[in-house]
Amino acid sequence: MTIRLLIVDDDPLVRAGLTLMLGGADDIDIVGEGTDGRDVPELVARFAPDVVLMDIRMPHVDGLTATERLRTRPEAPEVIVLTTFHADEQVVRALRAGAAGFVLKDTPPAEIVTAVRRVASGDPVLSPAVTRQLMSHVAERPEQSRSATAAGRIAELAQREREVAVAVGQGRSNAEIAAALYMSVPTVKTHVSRILAKLDLNNRVQIALLVHDAGLLDDGQE
Repeated sequence: MTIRLLIVDDDPLVRAGLTLMLGGADDIDIVGEGTDGRDVPELVARFAPDVVLMDIRMPHVDGLTATERLRTRPEAPEVIVLTTFHADEQVVRALRAGAAGFVLKDTPPAEIVTAVRRVASGDPVLSPAVTRQLMSHVAERPEQSRSATAAGRIAELAQREREVAVAVGQGRSNAEIAAALYMSVPTVKTHVSRILAKLDLNNRVQIALLVHDAGLLDDGQE
């Protein structure tokens, strides 16, 4: 399968560098480039990418707003946001909007290629370690209203699904969840799929953020 990739960044040097490093991958086809978030809808309609590599800071419409708008569309492509800082609170907003993860602009080329492949296959590009770091250092403490809303949504889950959701929030892999909860990896995957469907979420990262907002990582379950 060839992955159709759209690159959106206002810096021509960054676009050139990304094109150089990603263009050498046999399974990645760079179908288009954009310079601002306001161009994204038209570019996506024209090129039908599988993945959009999106800069956060752009002059007219920033990557966060563009991601929020794009992910509301049916059959929207996956989005990886580009950032200069690994502890940038804006990354959390992007993840809440439905981005599949983020990469640093100074990430080694091979890791960026891997990130694109993982997102195209339906996996977030945040490792468990990075997820835990986001929970600890980036995600702001939930406001009372958001905490109550998150807790209400989590309450929609069955007990086993809730346990899996909390484990996802702790940054555990499917294999780790299976071992901790005494179930098979396919069963864990089934629970994760049901959680995503019930809560209308895009990916595991959004499950983790919802669990965090509900305060379930502060009650001794980590």
